[in-house]
Amino acid sequence: MSTTDLFARREEIFGAGAPLFYTDPIHIVRGEGAWLFDDDGRRYVDMYNNVPCVGHCHPHVVEAMHKQASTLNVHSRYLHEGVLDYAERLANLHADPLTSVVITCTGTEANEVALGMARAATGGRGIICTDATYHGNSETVGKLNRLPTSAVAPDSDVRSIPFPQLYRPIQEGASPSELTELYLAQVQGAIETFATNNIPFAGMLVCSIFANEGLPHVPPDFMAQAAQMVRNEGGLVIADEVQAGFCRTGQWWGYDVMGFEPDIVSLGKPMGNGFPLAGVVARPDLVEIFRTEKRYFNTFGASPLQAAVGDAVIDVIENENLAKNVTYIGNYLRTELAKMQTECEPMGDVRGHGLFIGVDWVTDRESKTADQDGVVAVVNQLKDKGILTSNSGPMRNILKIRPPLVFGQEHADLFLTAFDEAIRELS
Repeated sequence: MSTTDLFARREEIFGAGAPLFYTDPIHIVRGEGAWLFDDDGRRYVDMYNNVPCVGHCHPHVVEAMHKQASTLNVHSRYLHEGVLDYAERLANLHADPLTSVVITCTGTEANEVALGMARAATGGRGIICTDATYHGNSETVGKLNRLPTSAVAPDSDVRSIPFPQLYRPIQEGASPSELTELYLAQVQGAIETFATNNIPFAGMLVCSIFANEGLPHVPPDFMAQAAQMVRNEGGLVIADEVQAGFCRTGQWWGYDVMGFEPDIVSLGKPMGNGFPLAGVVARPDLVEIFRTEKRYFNTFGASPLQAAVGDAVIDVIENENLAKNVTYIGNYLRTELAKMQTECEPMGDVRGHGLFIGVDWVTDRESKTADQDGVVAVVNQLKDKGILTSNSGPMRNILKIRPPLVFGQEHADLFLTAFDEAIRELS
């Protein structure tokens, strides 16, 4: 069936407007490692998917899934040793106070649990987020998404702050240390508006590396000081690791890279390498309060099949030393992209951590005016050259580079060649 016919069927059954990549969509039928293949057999380097973090159809993960599905898969209200083994292994990867686990199926559910946990433990309602974030698509979590600071009603239990950044800072000309203080003042101001409106404070929820904000360079020590500020006011700090976690940055967790310790961590996307698996890791007292007050359960959360798949993903990350690969290849990509900036005016800024890189596309470097149309053209040009990326960020002008963790030198060089060709052709 042609892509035109498939698109028409999709619009009919899913409703017009269901999100789809590329001006001319592609029909993907198979994946292997860092490669995707279309229905004509053409292969593409996948530089976008953080869901199959250890590579598409990794044999070890597939075998673990098959073996457990062939043995047992039930809901979460039976004892099962494999589930407990996995939860303990997951908790042991985190900072020492975070030793209890709640398993869910999606990142949205994980953030719902995290918010409920913070509110149950503090007795508060008020949550701070940034003005360009995304934490999920439920009604509760969706209230935090891309919330302009000027659009918050006084009686709202959510307050947004400008996301911390050096490239388009809250005050031009301020030094990095001055910007740290300016952004901390925004956090304090949000806390004070809750008090003014008699809304008890519950805490702050942020992506550890501000992924949806475009992976900004963050003013020094901002997160550590912001976390302490939140705790001083009786709140809890929630780190959304749905995109940042599982060695995406070269370290297990984004909060390690950003130098702060959360009270609650939400997990998702890469956790099951494409199998629906997510969760929350927190201090035991927080988890027990949450379970007592909310009586939370999840039919599919903490199933034997989830545990087998999640355990296999950790196996691959550790056994194949993927953290080292992420650090090496990520540094290589950022270095080579930075070299290209000298001859490519639209490449305003190159930034990121490990194998999560953003290129801020602009009309010119002096004005730093975001160029969404320009980066979309690059994305489609790369697709035609067999490289799959996308655009994101608060102004949709960030070239988003986020390949599976098994992405290697061969794939990186193919991308750099194609990218160089694309920007020369488009210029």
